[in-house]
Amino acid sequence: QVQLVESGGGWVQPGGSLKLSCAASGIALRFATMAWYYQRPGKERELVARITGGGTTNYADSVKGRFIISRDNAKSTLYLQMNSLKPEDSAVYYCNCNYYGTNYWGQGTQVTVSS
Repeated sequence: QVQLVESGGGWVQPGGSLKLSCAASGIALRFATMAWYYQRPGKERELVARITGGGTTNYADSVKGRFIISRDNAKSTLYLQMNSLKPEDSAVYYCNCNYYGTNYWGQGTQVTVSS
């Protein structure tokens, strides 16, 4: 059974940093394409960043240069380092895994950026 568990969300002031983690179980992480999505109130879920099994990354334009996605296959964990946070980054952040064509989602973690 595949399970994704996010952690690391919380409140931070504008300009601050947070690091999200997603612990994966039930899969061999090195074979999965992993991603972070966010969903703001009243909006659809949007891709923030993606990393393939080979380590290729891509980012939403709104976070390029500020966020870094990474993975530790040995620890079966995905990360999202978020720097220079803005109020518009406030959202529920979801971990996503595409494993042999099947999508899996975590439960989400709230990030709030405000003064």
